[in-house]
Amino acid sequence: MRKVFWDNPYQHRLCTKVVSVNGNQLLFEETIAFSFSGGQESDKATINGLPIIGSEIIGNRIYYTLEEGHGLQSGDEVTMEIDWPRRYRLMRLHFAAELILEQVTRKLGLEKIGAHIAETKARIDFVYDKNISSIFEEILAEYNEIINKDALIKKDFSDVAQQRRYWEIDGFSKVPCGGTHVKSTAEVGCVSLKRKNIGGSKERIEIQLIDDTVGSPK
Repeated sequence: MRKVFWDNPYQHRLCTKVVSVNGNQLLFEETIAFSFSGGQESDKATINGLPIIGSEIIGNRIYYTLEEGHGLQSGDEVTMEIDWPRRYRLMRLHFAAELILEQVTRKLGLEKIGAHIAETKARIDFVYDKNISSIFEEILAEYNEIINKDALIKKDFSDVAQQRRYWEIDGFSKVPCGGTHVKSTAEVGCVSLKRKNIGGSKERIEIQLIDDTVGSPK
């Protein structure tokens, strides 16, 4: 299965073919619909206008679930479409969270114990027995420097057979990640940070986009 969301995360419409049908679970030759992984939520998508109501990653394939009575058969040509504004916010928030995580890890050496990327907010959880907001000013200053440089975000496979990928910014970092990402740091934009204590010597950083305007797909 070719995952077009890696080759071109800006593509929001795709003509593809049904490979197999097992009741309401379908496999396609290609896909643009990201399935929940690494904390990033799944895309909202349709097949010939029918909503995808679930997805499951098995090995290197993604199986999608449609509602009863979809009527599709193996070999059928179909059109897949994703909710572009949602995808774009997810891409920006995902990378914002990646940058914040990298900075916190470097400065404090903390263990990440959880992360979630939704359309309106991202969060990262750490084991930490102090108030993590004490470093927010320093973190945001460095974050904004990276954003203002409009640096290219490189993405590629580190292991094609195992479908392992990474992102890289020259001179900053190279990080394993299989999510969807924008082309440059300027596109990510500025963010606000909020601290939340979640108990048991655990701290959460919540991340929101300051400008969540969505343009047309590139």
